[in-house]
Amino acid sequence: MNIRAARVEDLAGMQACNLHNLPENYTMKYYLYHAMTWPSLSYVAEDHKGRIVGYILAKMEEPEEPLDGSPPAEPLHGHVTSISVLRSYRRLGVAKKLMVQSQEAMANVYNAAFVSLHVRKSNRAALSLYRDTLAFTVKSIEEKYYADGEDAYAMQLSFKQ
Repeated sequence: MNIRAARVEDLAGMQACNLHNLPENYTMKYYLYHAMTWPSLSYVAEDHKGRIVGYILAKMEEPEEPLDGSPPAEPLHGHVTSISVLRSYRRLGVAKKLMVQSQEAMANVYNAAFVSLHVRKSNRAALSLYRDTLAFTVKSIEEKYYADGEDAYAMQLSFKQ
């Protein structure tokens, strides 16, 4: 298994992985926007044949500057837009490796204070990864966050400064 930074030529494979696994799908333009704007934050996992078997799509959330000149309410932080691993490659630590690579880039390249993400309340496997393995905490519940009306946990992991 090879984990590496995503390239533009990987976007179709990332989108295919997403379409195969997740109900939330994105246009190619959305993947391209992430790749061009935050090139150091998205990663792919490829098998021995070079096929994309997992990916993480991430971005930076830049806080809005208040008009009165006071400091922003929230510091610069990263956000995981989407992560997916094909079913036959799950439980091998691929998602954890993708998350760690992206988080390290957020902290080292952008000096992010933390990373955030949303996860379906029903997604036990993802919750276990985020909470138990990676030490994320639930910050809030966003009701009806997903298109099908399911609630999401808004989760966060602070980086050591």
